[in-house]
Amino acid sequence: MSGPIFTHLATSLPATVPFVGPETQERARGRAFAARLGANENAFGPSPRVVAAMQAAASGVWMYGDPENHDLKVALAHHHGCRPENIVVGEGIDGLLGYLVRLTVGPGDPVVTSDGGYPTFAFHVAGFGGTLCKVPYRNDHEDIDALLAEAAHRRAKLVYFANPDNPMGSWHPAAAVAGMVARVPEGTLLVLDEAYVELAPDGTAPAIDPDDPRVIRMRTFSKAYGMAGARVGYAICAAPLARAFDKIRNHFGMSRISQAGAAAALADRDWLAQTRARVATARDRIAAMAHANGLLPLPSATNFVAIDCGGDARMARAVLDGLIARDIFVRMPFVAPQNRAIRISAGTAGMLDALEAALPAALAEARAALPT
Repeated sequence: MSGPIFTHLATSLPATVPFVGPETQERARGRAFAARLGANENAFGPSPRVVAAMQAAASGVWMYGDPENHDLKVALAHHHGCRPENIVVGEGIDGLLGYLVRLTVGPGDPVVTSDGGYPTFAFHVAGFGGTLCKVPYRNDHEDIDALLAEAAHRRAKLVYFANPDNPMGSWHPAAAVAGMVARVPEGTLLVLDEAYVELAPDGTAPAIDPDDPRVIRMRTFSKAYGMAGARVGYAICAAPLARAFDKIRNHFGMSRISQAGAAAALADRDWLAQTRARVATARDRIAAMAHANGLLPLPSATNFVAIDCGGDARMARAVLDGLIARDIFVRMPFVAPQNRAIRISAGTAGMLDALEAALPAALAEARAALPT
């Protein structure tokens, strides 16, 4: 009996996923983590109004969700001062990135991103046969000039840029991002990933005409709104591009429960303000913890802090392994020189208590194994 008949492209792809989830690690370890601080989730959770809206919607879960996401698109358009025709709703930014690549990238088409940047974008490009062209970070920031130069040189279909950035937490001011939009090469679309922008300092998000055909902005309810498990993301872009998503998106991909929760989250601005304050407090505590242990926390505009472990990737990996052995789930960047750091999410007080107790021993163990 013959096996599955894969395409040549599918056969050529590695059998990998961008991230190994904490649940997978827990199953392998045979026990749960005491502190879940590696996935950039919002441990402070969604607004009570979100929970109530989702509970109310649950009784109607026998029905498919509205395939046009009409009510949520109207709410998002009002929130951003644009038309519903400028909004695309999808299964998180990850899902929208997959749809966008499917729409725009054919086999061999060049796409530009940062080496060591968000790996899910690269995962989608590879999955549709595009050619990834990468530029290095500069001073732990995505390099706007290098990204644009490479896009022009390659005549890239897409250039991906996250602001604020994952995995380093760095950011560029609004004026720099607006200048980047103005310089996007002809024939290239800027993919502006703003997953963390609600947590960034004022003056990070530029004013961009929603109908500007040079850029698509992507936002999510996973981070500041505390709804990572609901999988709700959206894009703001020119109406012709938004309409094109209807050609290939999963029209019933959004559940009624997720749509109701996202609309409620958008309306509760007080909860968002409280979350911003809680995240800032947690970032400050993580930074203080790093300093107390002789480590260097990097400035962050996100809900995580990258901590320079004072060596190369071997040192960072040793610290990470020591924390995991002590039931603290964290992650680290994949590519040098960013992989000298570990990345710690802004958690609750209890989670950070557990981290504070585990870090000195994990660090001492790593330093003993890798003396400078």
